[in-house]
Amino acid sequence: MKRQHALAGCGSALLDSKGQIGQEQTRLILTVFGLMMIVVIPVIGMTFWFAVRYRRSNKNAVYHPDWSHSNAIEVAIWLIPCIIIAILATMTWKTSHSLDPHKPIESDVAPMEIQVVSLDWKWLFIYPEQGIATVNEVAFPKDVPVRFRVTSGSVMNAFFIPHLGSQIYAMAGMDNDVHLIANEKGVYPGRSTNYSGSGFAGMTFDAHATSPEAFDDWVENVRESADSLTFPEEYEALALPTRDVPVKYFSEISPRLYEDIVQSFHTGRDGDASPNSHGDAPMSAEAAE
Repeated sequence: MKRQHALAGCGSALLDSKGQIGQEQTRLILTVFGLMMIVVIPVIGMTFWFAVRYRRSNKNAVYHPDWSHSNAIEVAIWLIPCIIIAILATMTWKTSHSLDPHKPIESDVAPMEIQVVSLDWKWLFIYPEQGIATVNEVAFPKDVPVRFRVTSGSVMNAFFIPHLGSQIYAMAGMDNDVHLIANEKGVYPGRSTNYSGSGFAGMTFDAHATSPEAFDDWVENVRESADSLTFPEEYEALALPTRDVPVKYFSEISPRLYEDIVQSFHTGRDGDASPNSHGDAPMSAEAAE
């Protein structure tokens, strides 16, 4: 019988980053943790020291019934936390801008775009430049910045590849985006991190970071599929709620598939204006904020 460990379900993807954004976030997490330990470790140590020193059986402990104040102690317990809070506030301000998910990644390599649609309960990945689409599998070359444009064809979800960094929310009618990059080849698990119904647990996918040559081979393999994805007919069938969906490839897609999906929540799936949209254009992440 296979032995089960108490922490078998735990992972350390956030601390085992494989991309530039994830590595910067890992350093931030560890730095913040270290700063907090400056307070936590002395407090824990002094708690045990106090219990031992002033135990009832210790007859050598000095008893000061009239003692009530110490300027040195007051300075220590207020000054050190204030300094730590100031450092944390400065780090938060800087990293909120440097790690902004909407900020393009600086690179000598031209970025690529992958469009992501969360459905019940699966992920649709659209490659506008290659004219293909996949379900529950995404691939991209390592060391190439990727702009993931993210929306939802259903309820609110959250797109997250823990090894690579930032998560971003996917909402119907909203065109959001997150910039990520993989610095190492590998297969990294991705998932939704926002509960979206009974099939949520199976809403996972694999992200393949490959060499440029392997990515080209992967694209050609997808193009060999006999399936196509047009809007709205075939897309409506795909969007029906399903659980534990296997990987699926589409060799042909509608030219503006992603834009049509976003716009459908503003104009209606049949092309008529919805009562609440007044013909509005797709909402960007910046406009929503």
